[in-house]
Amino acid sequence: MAKTNFQSVDEYISTFPKEVQDVLEEIRRTVHEAVPEAQEKISYQAPTFTLDGKYLIYLSAWKNHIGMYGQSSEATEAFREQLTPYLGEKGALRFPLNKPMPLSLISDLVKFSAKERLDKAKTK
Repeated sequence: MAKTNFQSVDEYISTFPKEVQDVLEEIRRTVHEAVPEAQEKISYQAPTFTLDGKYLIYLSAWKNHIGMYGQSSEATEAFREQLTPYLGEKGALRFPLNKPMPLSLISDLVKFSAKERLDKAKTK
């Protein structure tokens, strides 16, 4: 991936080998199924999902894993047991490309994060 000035999530995904594109598309579908009202854009040169203008999660593809960032510490704590094999530094999640993606876990995490964001917005 040499290009770094992406204009869309599609453009970002297109820069990877087919097998990585397939994984990114699978995660993308999972996020949209979990939170249909989520919108996507590029932020920090990575696919970003937002809800009501607030960041929900970021994704990035690396040589050996897909990184997921931005979920709250509460969301990470709620799923700590299931997330332990994937936890990286500063709450980042690393899903190895050589293993099946934990799509159900990703869906649950995104739903939790979305509910949390919406609940916080209601209390403001």
